Amino acid sequence: MKTYDVKWGILSTSPPTACGIATFTTALGKSLVRRGEDVNLVRVLEGRDEAATSPFAVASELRANDAGSRSRAARALNHCDVALIQHEFGLYGGADGDEVVAVMAELEVPVMTILHTVLPAPTDHQRLVLNEVIHLSTCVIVMTDAAESTLRRCYHVGDKLVKVFPHGAALGIVPISSTVDESPILLTWGLIGPGKGIEWVIDAMASLRDLSPRPSYIVAGRTHPKVLAFEGDVYRHSLERRVQENRVGDMVFFDNNYRKLPSLNALIASAAVVILPYDSADQATSGVLVDAIAAGRPVIATSFPHSVEMLASGAGIVVEHRNPRALSAAIRRILTHPNVAESMASEARRIAPSLSWDGVALRYVDLARELLRCAKWPVSA
Repeated sequence: MKTYDVKWGILSTSPPTACGIATFTTALGKSLVRRGEDVNLVRVLEGRDEAATSPFAVASELRANDAGSRSRAARALNHCDVALIQHEFGLYGGADGDEVVAVMAELEVPVMTILHTVLPAPTDHQRLVLNEVIHLSTCVIVMTDAAESTLRRCYHVGDKLVKVFPHGAALGIVPISSTVDESPILLTWGLIGPGKGIEWVIDAMASLRDLSPRPSYIVAGRTHPKVLAFEGDVYRHSLERRVQENRVGDMVFFDNNYRKLPSLNALIASAAVVILPYDSADQATSGVLVDAIAAGRPVIATSFPHSVEMLASGAGIVVEHRNPRALSAAIRRILTHPNVAESMASEARRIAPSLSWDGVALRYVDLARELLRCAKWPVSA
């Protein structure tokens, strides 16, 4: 049986764009390269983005409201063996990102589309856009069983090939043990904006003053660029006021930087608990959740599909949305019962190997080769 050397064309944002999908693409692409694959990027630009710092060759660029760039992007992807499309409604130009459909309609190679968001209650137009994306894909990839269930229930999947591949994570973060008199660190990280639910953790901190030592809650990350452009730092300022109102200025700290990976890993390693207090009950995938589990950290998360699925075996606690009391009780339980914290950390370490980026990349490679073996598309020399 012939083994193909696959030339990948990935449609995605790229560093230095501050975007979770750019981070995802970079991590997956690096793992593909480590396997000997040829990775090329068609970069999705957001406004006046800086020059790409992607480790991959940038074959073309896709700009919103630019028909010429859509055609050039399609041609660049057609020079590859496989097109890997990162799909998120807010990633592309047009209403609900519908300009990606025009790019996909011109593709003549197998199309693997990663659906980062699968809404269970989309608007009519969102449903129309995603149904068209599914139709134009050779196969679609989601990252949880819950997302697959929602996809099949709410969209026109038909006999389209659907694969469930987990979100990858970097392994090798070694937790840093704190001494008994050190303030345990509670950590939320990522791009900040409305819907992150950080205000509910701030409210919860006021009821944890009696703990000795008192915990410190670190919120690490810049305001999301799109949020900043649309409404400024309104959300962050509201959080700062919330800290003052709750009189927890000695317990809550904001780190307004976009950390490079070594610095972020060191921060994760120092955390006693990672908290994901998101407001949305529809979030299908969370890279922060996967990274926390891969780092062997106990997790507290609100009840969204990915957290319910990932934490079911005991790597963390799932709580109600917008409920400071539930958050406080979960934090208190982990910090005051070392056996509970160690049990969660142990389960996270057990799960972690299945989430490695290299392992996840192998699934993509196997799928691409399967599509190329079974289909009519030629493989580039």
